[in-house]
Parts: sequence; C-alpha cells; structure tokens
Amino acid sequence: MKQVDIFKALSNEARLKILEWLKEPDFYFTPHEGIDMNKTGVCVSQISEKLEMTQSTASHYLSMLLQVGLIKAERIGKYTYYKRNEEAINGIAEFLKQKG
Repeated sequence: MKQVDIFKALSNEARLKILEWLKEPDFYFTPHEGIDMNKTGVCVSQISEKLEMTQSTASHYLSMLLQVGLIKAERIGKYTYYKRNEEAINGIAEFLKQKG
C-alpha cells in the first residue's frame, strides 16, 4: 500500500479516533461476553455507538483503515471484530522518522 493512501485514511478525525480507541480497547469499550478485546478486537456496533454515527458509516471508515492495513479484522459468528495492526502503524511511524 502506498503511504499516500495511508495518509488519506488518516485524514479523518473519526478514523483517527478509531485507531486511538483500538489501542486501549478495555478503556474505551465494554467487551462482548467471552471476548478478549486486546486479542480479538472490538465489534463494529460498539465502534459505531461510540462514534455516534450509523453502523454503515462506521463500517465504511473501518473498511478504509482495513484496506490500507492499519487494522485487522476477524469474523466470529455473526460479528466482525477489529484491532490495530501494530506492525503497520509502527512502519508508518518509522517512515515519518526517516522523512523528518
């Protein structure tokens, strides 16, 4: 993925909030029963509720972050859980350090 696409995905306050919240999911969300949010991630319904926007808009934002590799998704039953892709995020941080 090109860095410009990653920065486009990061150019929205809600998408930045999602990444911030997913860094500490236990602080920002209540887990589904039996789900370790640090391992599995957070459900789109929880994210849309926290964003105070429709689930379809939240799903679109998550899709953009997923497409550029900043988050990962895992389907469990009828739910899809999202978590940060720390390796990709660290790669962007390293890219910025080299350019700065």
